Amino acid sequence: MGSLPSFRLDGQTALVTGAARGLGRAIALALAEAGADVALGLRDVEQDAGIVSEIETLGRKALPLQMDMSNLEQVRQAIQAVPAQGGKLDILVNNTGVAPTNLALDVREQDFDRTLNINLKGTFFACQAAGKVMKEQGGGRIINMSSQAGFVALPTESVYCMTKAGIAHLTKCLAVEWGPYNINVNAVAPTFIHTPGTQPVLSSPDFYAETVKNVAALHRIGEPPEVAGAVVFLASQAAALITGHTLLIDGGWTAV
Repeated sequence: MGSLPSFRLDGQTALVTGAARGLGRAIALALAEAGADVALGLRDVEQDAGIVSEIETLGRKALPLQMDMSNLEQVRQAIQAVPAQGGKLDILVNNTGVAPTNLALDVREQDFDRTLNINLKGTFFACQAAGKVMKEQGGGRIINMSSQAGFVALPTESVYCMTKAGIAHLTKCLAVEWGPYNINVNAVAPTFIHTPGTQPVLSSPDFYAETVKNVAALHRIGEPPEVAGAVVFLASQAAALITGHTLLIDGGWTAV
């Protein structure tokens, strides 16, 4: 019998994009709790730096980085800064995303472009920059943020759904291409989670009730640690043979 699986990340360095709040914050804290030092991709490094002290309270190093995902130069510079300061980049979590809602007949071109630029283009080029670093150092883990919206149709969210489906397939493509370099590429696909970003829609009693009904098995809204735990698993040695997979964290929404 081989050794037991380890979920620890001691001695590793992770970069989480969109780390200031919501899922990004929960993921950054969970990675630190598992033993990783954490670089924090922040849209505004001065205003969003509160997460730094939370990481340091857990006994891990924190590196705040200016990283607006719509600015590819910032994306590349931030990713290059991690190995420059810590010697390596073991884990990239592409968490940043936007989701403007509108009926498909009324979608504005500027909203379409912004959603694709951040959700798809930003994710792709962050993966590319990290992939170059990880290839050179002999391996790494990339975890992308897809969504159950990439697997079901959500009215008023056609563009967002399209980008999240694209991320799931991009994850497969990169996993196959980069597997020879010992780079695992996976994704997580959450359902509705209690975060500042979902609070406006979930505050509607009718929307909340309909959403809970659609979470077909568990009938509840998720919490950020329930997504963060899946990310820690995929980043750990326990998931060493998993790549090209999108892990649905949807309470059973897609099971029916």
